[in-house]
Amino acid sequence: MPAAVLVGAQWGDEGKGKATDLLGGDVDYVVRYQGGNNAGHTVVIGDQKYALHLLPTGILSPDVVPVIGNGVVIDPGVLLSEIDGLAKRGISAERLLISSNAHLIMPHHKALDKVTERYLGKAKIGTTGRGIGPAYGDKIARMGVRVQDLLDPGILAKKIEVALTEKNQVLTKVYNRRGIDPAAVLEEYLAYAERLKPHIADTSLVLSKALDEGKFVLLEGGQGTLLDIDHGTYPFVTSSSPTSGGACAGAGIPPNRLTKIIGILKAYTTRVGSGPFPTELTDETGEWLRRTGGEYGVTTGRDRRCGWFDAVIARYATRINGITDYFLTKLDILSGLESIPVCVAYEVDGVRHDEIPMTQTDFHHAVPVYEELPGWKEDISNAKSFDDLPPNAQSYVRALEEMSGAPISAIGVGPGRDQTVVVRSLV
Repeated sequence: MPAAVLVGAQWGDEGKGKATDLLGGDVDYVVRYQGGNNAGHTVVIGDQKYALHLLPTGILSPDVVPVIGNGVVIDPGVLLSEIDGLAKRGISAERLLISSNAHLIMPHHKALDKVTERYLGKAKIGTTGRGIGPAYGDKIARMGVRVQDLLDPGILAKKIEVALTEKNQVLTKVYNRRGIDPAAVLEEYLAYAERLKPHIADTSLVLSKALDEGKFVLLEGGQGTLLDIDHGTYPFVTSSSPTSGGACAGAGIPPNRLTKIIGILKAYTTRVGSGPFPTELTDETGEWLRRTGGEYGVTTGRDRRCGWFDAVIARYATRINGITDYFLTKLDILSGLESIPVCVAYEVDGVRHDEIPMTQTDFHHAVPVYEELPGWKEDISNAKSFDDLPPNAQSYVRALEEMSGAPISAIGVGPGRDQTVVVRSLV
């Protein structure tokens, strides 16, 4: 059976965790393919809420094998803390597989992340300070420490020594910070190795065999399309590729295995951190969306910036990812509005743009062109089918579907696992 990709179609936080969990009954493997503990998924099962940061959402389904792919950067302390937290709630991570080729976040990555953001001042990127960017930087510079290095104490000690020879110079002489003790780091990471060893595997090979056997593999990313290092609002992006192309590289499976690429869209738009956001609302309406939608970061707790739905970035996400189906989340949040503005284009210096402007400068100056759609008063949280939705809610969904360029196959009408309207099968 082919694999499917679940990708955020905005700036992240679209509700990918709920979508992954919805597919859990049909999925055999769930693979996290990029990012680190700078992202998070929230899944609500009954009256229980689970906030996941590094672990794939498949960890919550007893018949699913959760996989952390080679494209992820892993803070082992955070991962083990997350595993222990779930164990206390009766959820086992025994099935978890971790790619031997995934890179580790080291203490110097976190130290450098925090200090460089502080020195950038108003020009800061808005990182989470968790060492994600520096870890990916060392990966590209071929100075990274990988999960497989935990299995060889000699190699691990040498890599830590080499890395800190340079990084301590930067910390002490450039930023006037205390250096990091290589011996202490080695001791800490060897302790992690003892616990993680049973989970380390050649996950690319495991997934290839699973697909050959007819298993269903779901690939999930953190963040969203507009935070992609190549295709996002650079430099206000993450350090990896959350788009569907990044899924293949980050999981170690070829593109011809993919047949479904499911995009997740909120019925409005949010983003965390710095960077351009054409439809952002900085008034009482934006605060209402934040409060009503519970728009606070799963990982950081930071307020999310809120704005109306942006069809320009939705079309962009459809094109960049090759999206075959959309899952529209949080439609219920818009209930009660008389009318709902939707951004259908931008205006830059008097020129209309139906697609994202080519340059960062133009995108920063983009002014949204809105179209008003009629709202609805009814509570839709108990809707079980598309026909249960009020006519204006149905029209809103159809309008977004047409503007986005891909069918909306599922609709979230509440935070619960069962509060989803399935229009057509996602598998």
